[in-house]
Amino acid sequence: MQNRNHQTKEEKLHSFMEKLKKLKQRDNQNVSSDCLVVHSNDAIWLDSSVTGNPSEIGVLVDIPTKTMEFYLQRIPAHSSTDLQRHVHESIHYVIEGEGYSEIGDQIVKWSTGDFVYTPPWIWHRHYNSGDTDVRMLLIENSRLLDALDANRRESLGMISFKEYFKNN
Repeated sequence: MQNRNHQTKEEKLHSFMEKLKKLKQRDNQNVSSDCLVVHSNDAIWLDSSVTGNPSEIGVLVDIPTKTMEFYLQRIPAHSSTDLQRHVHESIHYVIEGEGYSEIGDQIVKWSTGDFVYTPPWIWHRHYNSGDTDVRMLLIENSRLLDALDANRRESLGMISFKEYFKNN
């Protein structure tokens, strides 16, 4: 009896050729209706006990993308995220509110309707300078790096870029 986990050369070739055929015939327009629309109220919210800072992250696990991740983020009035960096790129779209970000040695102000870009592996922290919650949509290419086993995140906690790097 042949081991099911062990394929013959012919079976491997057949499998390869089937994948190649699929690549060459990508015009199949049959799409599953699952998760074509994901509602923001379906987000699973992670609070400060998980984020390590006063902000909350709404994880949108039902979005079926393979290379991008989408989150909702709330930063309470007069608070901030932690000082962190990650290998992936990220963009915050400001749905509501105003504040500023430390991105490396730069300080940038933002408000409703702005996009805030964070380059890979740069220390950054987002601050809410207003009297109401900041609401953001966060888009990052972390799923792509996860698939390559190349993603990584680090946090220095609730310290500013300037405070941390004045001594280092």
